[in-house]
Amino acid sequence: MSRIQPTAFAALRDRRAADPASIVVARDGRRRRPLLRGDDRLFIVAADHPARGALAVGSNTTAMADRYELLDRLAVALAHPGVDGVLGTADIIDDLAALGLLDDKIVVGSMNRGGLRGARFELDDRYTAYDVATMITAGVDVAKTLMRIDLDDPATASTLESTAAAVTQAAAAKLPIMLEPFMSSRRNGKVVNDLSADAVILSIAIAAGLGASSAYTWLKLPVVPDMERVMAATTLPTLLLGGDAGPDPDEAFAAWQRALALPGVRGLTVGRTLLYPPDDDVAAAIDMAARLVHPNL
Repeated sequence: MSRIQPTAFAALRDRRAADPASIVVARDGRRRRPLLRGDDRLFIVAADHPARGALAVGSNTTAMADRYELLDRLAVALAHPGVDGVLGTADIIDDLAALGLLDDKIVVGSMNRGGLRGARFELDDRYTAYDVATMITAGVDVAKTLMRIDLDDPATASTLESTAAAVTQAAAAKLPIMLEPFMSSRRNGKVVNDLSADAVILSIAIAAGLGASSAYTWLKLPVVPDMERVMAATTLPTLLLGGDAGPDPDEAFAAWQRALALPGVRGLTVGRTLLYPPDDDVAAAIDMAARLVHPNL
């Protein structure tokens, strides 16, 4: 499966140590594209999981720990013409830029990763990654935030306040910002997202009202039962969150296909499900998802 040669990784390590400015040059000099083009749909591969301490895929608790393997899998994904871009924190984006893999691709910058998975402060998801000003300077195309709302956790208030400020700043800078809201709670010490249609609809109502302008706000929403009612809750452009495909990937793909046909849905954002598929055939998994988003490939 390998696409990136060991010599390229060696050069990346050397640049990080001896010539960090060249990484900034590679990032800033990448060939950019419009956000929407052609069929006006987007397929974004997500790789922001490691920064929140989420390295597991299925039963493999350290699947995403090997950065070289992750980058190689991302290279396979980004080589597909139906993949429009990648979502990640700055470390991922800088690696990909230095490796020359981001030309003509959308870069979605992950902003808040402070709420580490499993931490007592998990829902105090402070903005510890990209900020709006830096994304504008770095040529990031879209900002992305995670917003878990637990009505029993006081930390939710600061997350909402910070997210509202980010939405206002992004709109002022004309930077699209994608909100990923969940109604969440702790069960036996673990944060669990409520994936009922009613809960997703409630999260949409809260997220859509954040900030001084919604002109540049997008949503990233899970595929849940009764998606017709979910999508009737918003006029905001929406990307579907692929999430964990579970024991039956074919069923997940079928659910994505049905949801992609709904008004307001502009595409799909999927990460571990496609980068680490059960049969380990990344190219095939990416191709199948890409053709769901872009049927005319």
